[in-house]
Amino acid sequence: MSHPWTRVARRSLAGLVMGGLMVTVLPAHAQDEPLTTLRAEREAAEVRDAARLAELVEDRDALQAALEAARERHEEAEERFAALSEAEQAQLARRDELDERQAEQGDELTAVLDTLARHSGELRDALAESWVTVGGAELPPRLDDAEVLRPGHLEALGDALMTLTDETGRVVAFDAPVASGNGEIATREVVRLGALAAFSQGALLEPGAVEGVLSTASRTPGEVSELLVDFQAGEGDRLALDPTLGQVIEALAQRPSLTERLQQGGAVGYVVVALGAIGLLVGLLQYAYLLRVSVAMRRQLQDLSRLRGDNPLGRVLLRFRALADDPVPEALEARLDEAVLAELPRLERGQPLVKLLAGVAPLLGLLGTVTGMIVTFQAITVFGTGDPQLMAGGISQALVTTVLGLITAVPLLFAHTALAGRSRHLAGVMEGQASAALAESLEQRQATPSASGSEHRAAALA
Repeated sequence: MSHPWTRVARRSLAGLVMGGLMVTVLPAHAQDEPLTTLRAEREAAEVRDAARLAELVEDRDALQAALEAARERHEEAEERFAALSEAEQAQLARRDELDERQAEQGDELTAVLDTLARHSGELRDALAESWVTVGGAELPPRLDDAEVLRPGHLEALGDALMTLTDETGRVVAFDAPVASGNGEIATREVVRLGALAAFSQGALLEPGAVEGVLSTASRTPGEVSELLVDFQAGEGDRLALDPTLGQVIEALAQRPSLTERLQQGGAVGYVVVALGAIGLLVGLLQYAYLLRVSVAMRRQLQDLSRLRGDNPLGRVLLRFRALADDPVPEALEARLDEAVLAELPRLERGQPLVKLLAGVAPLLGLLGTVTGMIVTFQAITVFGTGDPQLMAGGISQALVTTVLGLITAVPLLFAHTALAGRSRHLAGVMEGQASAALAESLEQRQATPSASGSEHRAAALA
């Protein structure tokens, strides 16, 4: 005797098969219609289901397994539905609780939450590029999404503020990736000075373009770099701190070097510096010569009985002794003056050139000032006064050339004064000794005839 499910399945299969046969005998023109096509697809699916059902009917074990699997899936679906229903109820209860708390808090606590969220966001924005957050504390959380003010919000913000405040007074050393000037990124030991600055290997650091990567500053002043290197190596206890958060050090770093100053002066600046160097070189060489002459004359003054030809005084006195037998006193004096004048050009050598360069240097500086201002006014004519950087080049050239001219003229004036004073002193000593020698010679000549006359008078009286 067959099972009732078997009879039902067979009848369903027979009906579906008949329906499928009916579809196959439909006219060809009806297949193009959309409704007929959908009906044909549905009937074909029913035929496949009927065939599968027939297979299951023939195989009772497979049918029983499919039924058990269907029941298990049904139970799992019911359990999942129950869990989702419980979650939905919990969410609804949570919403009701939040609504009640929101109603209890009222407008005052809502305003407090809004103020807290605003200040928390402003603090995060203000400290986004601060050194405090590099290798240190984290920023306070954002409260823009908070709907209800909780004690945890206040505690989190207070703890973050206390931690950030503590980090501002700490010196922390940590390893971090640092990008050098040529773009290479390497891990270095970084020292952070609170919220003021950070440095590594004597170079100040800046926040890099890539998050989490620091970059070295374009230029670090030399005196600052030495202090940082010693401090990081543990050999020094002094630091260069900038209370303006880097503005003063940045200004010092932008200060041009001596070479850059000369480049700003342009061609006129190079000419002024070259002339100043020539003047100083001539002045130093001549002053060294005068010092050597001073030593030789001092040695000659100590022993006038032995005249030497290595100094002007010795040469003048040697010339005087060679002419001492001249019977005409006026001629002897003229020859002596000639010998003295012959030595003066050597003593005063280089002074006219140094004096000339000392007077020309400021004039060249003024020339550079005029040319620089011409360039500036040309830039103003073309581009207007909206961008000061366009005028900076001409103004810088004008000021630098003036400074170079004055700097060159001042030491040249001192050099000329020193040379003139030294040469006048030596010439005075030489002229004084020559005059003394002339006077002594004339006195001896006058004394000799007087002594001869006395002897003649004594002989006559005898």
